[in-house]
Amino acid sequence: MNTQGQEGLRQRRMAFWSHLEELRKRLLRAVIGLVIAAAGAMVITPEVLKLLLVPMGTIRPVALHPTETFVVYFRVSLLLGTVIALPYILYQLLAFIVPGLTRSERSALYQGIVGISLFFTLGVLFAALILVPLAVGYLQGFMDELVQPTYSVSEYISFVTTLMLSSGLVFETPLALALLARLGFVTARQLAKGRRWALVAIAVIAAAITPTPDAFNMLLTMAPLLVLYEVGIGMAWLAGRKRQKALAMAGI
Repeated sequence: MNTQGQEGLRQRRMAFWSHLEELRKRLLRAVIGLVIAAAGAMVITPEVLKLLLVPMGTIRPVALHPTETFVVYFRVSLLLGTVIALPYILYQLLAFIVPGLTRSERSALYQGIVGISLFFTLGVLFAALILVPLAVGYLQGFMDELVQPTYSVSEYISFVTTLMLSSGLVFETPLALALLARLGFVTARQLAKGRRWALVAIAVIAAAITPTPDAFNMLLTMAPLLVLYEVGIGMAWLAGRKRQKALAMAGI
């Protein structure tokens, strides 16, 4: 190998390790941000736990293991910390690729961070305020003449937080559709024409995240998903226009 080839290889290796070091720093900052947010969330964790237990009514959950309440407390603190620190975590993870983006792409990236955080929070709130109370109330009344409902606090909180996280992720649908449109995989017109298939998919998703078999709760879950799909079509239309404008400017 000649001197120029060796120098090129050395530079590529240096660039690789430099990028790896930058990624390590970003991940470390994200973890530190999450730890700080979770630690700060411990102040409000008892009140949040009280709110999460409200749907149980007069029934008090039980702890089946000595460390169960300890684990539950920190699980809720971690969930709250994740919601609080989500914008910062996303910024650290996505900022890793920012140096290679244009100014307009950076602006879109920052807007995406705000959008992801907003829709995720809306999904968590929807589950906490509407989905969880209805689900717990239904399940408590199911076969109540034969079975006395007594829940482990760990299992109950796990059930509630899983439902909230699932709802938060599902509420990211508009952003996912806008991203697909921005990348050119779909168009707003295609999404509008595919409403029938979307309705079937939404019904399946609603059935999956709704913990009860009754049609009312399933329809209640489907309603915001249908709205989110329509919002996604609008966002896909805007993203498609930006894509066409960018392609026109690039002469493609």
